[in-house]
Amino acid sequence: MHSGFHNLRSALPMNLKAHFPNFSVWTGAQGDIERVCTIWRECLDTYGGPYLFGGLSLADAMYAPVCTRFLSYDVKLDSDCSGYCETISNWPAMQEWTEAAKLEPEELEELDVEF
Repeated sequence: MHSGFHNLRSALPMNLKAHFPNFSVWTGAQGDIERVCTIWRECLDTYGGPYLFGGLSLADAMYAPVCTRFLSYDVKLDSDCSGYCETISNWPAMQEWTEAAKLEPEELEELDVEF
């Protein structure tokens, strides 16, 4: 996940503070979204959920940022995938991470420096 799905990561940058209802997803990103959903459905069907491999695993931690992107950008998902995103959102560690992120400053000075 960390280096794949380039179009998804480019078109839907991670922003836990934002919500973009009715966001228009680019065609390239849509292909990545469909691939992610296929992977999720296959895992949930094979292992019975509620996490990708039945119980909570590193795979879920790796896909947690994707769930946040889907929620931030209001990506339309089927019930299996939206249910998985809800499960990840309700994971206590994820809730803690999200709340801590919301306390971060809007801008970081070192990121504003021109190179």
